[in-house]
Amino acid sequence: MRYVTNLPYETKEEEHVTIPMSDGVRLSAHIWRPTSSDQEPVPAVLEYIPYRKRDLTAVRDSIHHPYLAGHGYACVRVDLRGTGDSEGVLRDEYLEREQADAEEVLAWLAEQPWCDGGTGMMGISWGAFAALQVAARRPPSLKAIAIASFTDDRHADDMHYMGGALLSDNLAEAGTMFAYGTCPPDPSVVGDRWREMWHERLENTEPWVLPWLRHQRRDAYWRHASVCEDYSGVRCPVLASSGWADGYSNAVTRLLGNLDVPRKGLIGPWSHKFPHLGEPGPAIGYLQELVRWWDHWLKGIDNGVMDGPMLQAWMQDSVPPSTSYEERPGRWVGEPDWPSPHIRPVAHPLTRHTIGPPRDTAAQVPEGGEAMTVRSPLSVGQFAGKWASYNAPPDLPYDQREEDGGSLVFDTEPLTEPVEILGSPTVELDLSVSEPVALVAARLSDVSPDGAATRVSYGILNLTRRDSTESPEPLEPGRRYRATLPLNGVAQAFPPGHRIRLSLSTSYWPLAWPAPKPALLSVHEHSSTLTLPVRPVDEPDEVPSSPFGEPEGAPPLAMTQVTPPEERWEVKRDLIGYHSELDIVKDRGTVRFEDIGLEAGRRAHERYTAVADDFTSVGGETTWTMRFRRDDWDATVVTHTRLTCDETDFFVDATLDAYEADRRVFSRTWNEKVPRDLL
Repeated sequence: MRYVTNLPYETKEEEHVTIPMSDGVRLSAHIWRPTSSDQEPVPAVLEYIPYRKRDLTAVRDSIHHPYLAGHGYACVRVDLRGTGDSEGVLRDEYLEREQADAEEVLAWLAEQPWCDGGTGMMGISWGAFAALQVAARRPPSLKAIAIASFTDDRHADDMHYMGGALLSDNLAEAGTMFAYGTCPPDPSVVGDRWREMWHERLENTEPWVLPWLRHQRRDAYWRHASVCEDYSGVRCPVLASSGWADGYSNAVTRLLGNLDVPRKGLIGPWSHKFPHLGEPGPAIGYLQELVRWWDHWLKGIDNGVMDGPMLQAWMQDSVPPSTSYEERPGRWVGEPDWPSPHIRPVAHPLTRHTIGPPRDTAAQVPEGGEAMTVRSPLSVGQFAGKWASYNAPPDLPYDQREEDGGSLVFDTEPLTEPVEILGSPTVELDLSVSEPVALVAARLSDVSPDGAATRVSYGILNLTRRDSTESPEPLEPGRRYRATLPLNGVAQAFPPGHRIRLSLSTSYWPLAWPAPKPALLSVHEHSSTLTLPVRPVDEPDEVPSSPFGEPEGAPPLAMTQVTPPEERWEVKRDLIGYHSELDIVKDRGTVRFEDIGLEAGRRAHERYTAVADDFTSVGGETTWTMRFRRDDWDATVVTHTRLTCDETDFFVDATLDAYEADRRVFSRTWNEKVPRDLL
């Protein structure tokens, strides 16, 4: 990244500004704005997240907010209620109170003498969720949003219930927020009230996995703040981006296809990162794109930002399987609209172990066909990687030959011509199962001539929710059903000599929680199909070969690494007791923020275990340690959450401990049972 110091506007910084809410709670804001805005007001751009602006996001914030401020914007980074130095308690994600607070923050910003009355919202992940959800509420000052790595569907396309199946990231993310939501505010900002504010958080927080498990169906809890329920609510322009390695690769194209506002989409090869910090690379000059976006929609500058294709996407070239990539080779392609007129669905029938040649979509699908069967062991999924890759520790899927032995596998013949796809592949299955509750995981792979298989996309479907996630129904063993399983969107090139592989399994642990019992899946050939969204290879790319500038930003905040970070991703198998384990460590070490004399450390440890093929033996646990130290202030939070099950129930065991120095000042334990609801 190129760090830029010579920006068009001289800026000033206010590190702690309180914004009053209507119920008396005060939120904490960090503001960067042009010095000239005291006399010449400018638009304000809000980032609104729970991840602690004073320390844990301070370095990242220092790269992009001063950069945007230096281009003529008041950039405002606000800690959500109950996080960082804001008052109150954060009880769950995306609550009505959170969104009402955001509306009040925007109204406050629009009234400031240094603001011209116009606002925008930006962010990645939670910040993008917040911006999209608030946009659907139509606050009067909000003129545009720019969002990265998000979803419009909180139930089926977030870390909770992919295809109606429980994801292990439901536990992992719950553990993250259990820790972040119970950290103390900084005494140097809030003063002597810090301990009172901290204990209010500690005493009023429960493990977030509990409410998420209590709502296993798509009900009002999930419909709230899911913008897909009513796209017409969004009336402002939207710049939406994500990455193919992210868990959120689908929402960009859904917004492009369903919104009726000016909109642009951008999808790169990235994991869960901003595009200017994108890994795997190539990263792009995303902050320059934001400046152009805000200049047009907040300042009214006719700069051509809406020219060119509606969607720009990175068409990924074939690569060997790896759990991490520095760069993904490929090229940028553009589509004028979405759905694109260039892309056509090509249906391939599934026959015994083969993906057949394309079939005319208008042709009648035969009803018969021999049944092919599979009952997958729990080991299928140990090399699946994370639902949402962060590219650290290495968390992408490994060679799929490790998984295919327990799967039903279909291959094309070696390709004689290159094939490129852009969009969401779909599997249509004519199937039966032996149990009333069962899931199917489908993986699409690029198989090289030497046999190495790189996963390109995947999807999961809880078959009890094949027709409805609101009203699931148990399966009748032996009865034939038709089920449609969409895979994650992707742009992928398959070269000549390679094969395209579809693999089906009845388990995908630990990425997804298994059914109560192993199920035998029968798939009928000829009447089951794989449909690929084919983009003709000779189609013009519609974009320059290098449409984006080099990543740039403001110089980062000074920080010293006091103790080293640690990353670990290990798969372990005990062939005496048949115990298997995935062990993940993401330890950022301890860092010192030189400007405020604060040391902060955070460590996350996840473990997922199983014994043999006992589907009720699976368990997941997540432990977080967060520590903050300065002079005589030393505060630590340790959270631990364990999720286990039997055939009828989930069991949650959790602890929350808080320490001042080495003295424990708070402790609470939860032991809860939540019934399984056809899951």
